[in-house]
Amino acid sequence: MSSSSLYVVATPIGNMNDITLRALEVLKEVYVIAAEDTRHTHQLLSRHGIDTPLLALHEHNEEQMAPRLVEKLQGGQSVALVSDAGTPLLSDPGYRLVRLAAAAGIKVSPIPGPSAVTAALSVSGLATDRFTFEGFLPARRNARIKLLESLRNEQRSTVLFESSHRILACIEDMEAVMGSDRQVAICREMTKQFETVLRGTLAELHQRLADDSNQRKGEFVIVLAAGHSGQSEDMARALELGSALREHLSVSQAARVAARICGVSRRELYVLMDNEPGSGSRT
Repeated sequence: MSSSSLYVVATPIGNMNDITLRALEVLKEVYVIAAEDTRHTHQLLSRHGIDTPLLALHEHNEEQMAPRLVEKLQGGQSVALVSDAGTPLLSDPGYRLVRLAAAAGIKVSPIPGPSAVTAALSVSGLATDRFTFEGFLPARRNARIKLLESLRNEQRSTVLFESSHRILACIEDMEAVMGSDRQVAICREMTKQFETVLRGTLAELHQRLADDSNQRKGEFVIVLAAGHSGQSEDMARALELGSALREHLSVSQAARVAARICGVSRRELYVLMDNEPGSGSRT
């Protein structure tokens, strides 16, 4: 193993046995391990009898720590970069360190392994030949709706992360924006004891989550099926018509008329119109 390389090491996303032999070898031999949460990574190292020193590298200190780690690398000391779970840099810190190391002529090597993104895609039952990864949706509803609207016409499967306290609201907003019949897979607690994968339409899984509080616990990866441009064009026309009708009607009345004319869901159209600027003036 080269003594002057930065190793980007994938670690388990749940089941602690999901770590490669090569990853264990690298973690044993490097000079230091840069970890998102040293307490979390210490548990993994202890399980495998590894006593390599740990150094915290997270979103709040990466800008300051990255140059220091590059100095160690330039001095011939190897460094491993790990996140709390899975493959680093996917919705995790680390890109500044990788960029600086590469710019300094340091070899950056991936140590592949677990990834929540690819794990969810592999069991989703949806198309995986082309996909896009969006990470976590915004916490604020207006921003979340806006982003979902930008993804409505996406012709690739979309992978998203979500937390337990927002999963129900997230699926509810997806149903309103994407349509009740859009196919989706909700992967919960992957590789852990209570792992579940729910597959079906947004309407079906919305109801499933609403009815079963246990399905709202844990960590989630959502795989959303590709959209259909014809349906989105109908909704776009309905939204334009509904916005014009709001000069004379309430939001609910305008949504009802526009949905009937354009052949789209009144409920979905109402949610979209209700989130437009100025929609609160009349109800």
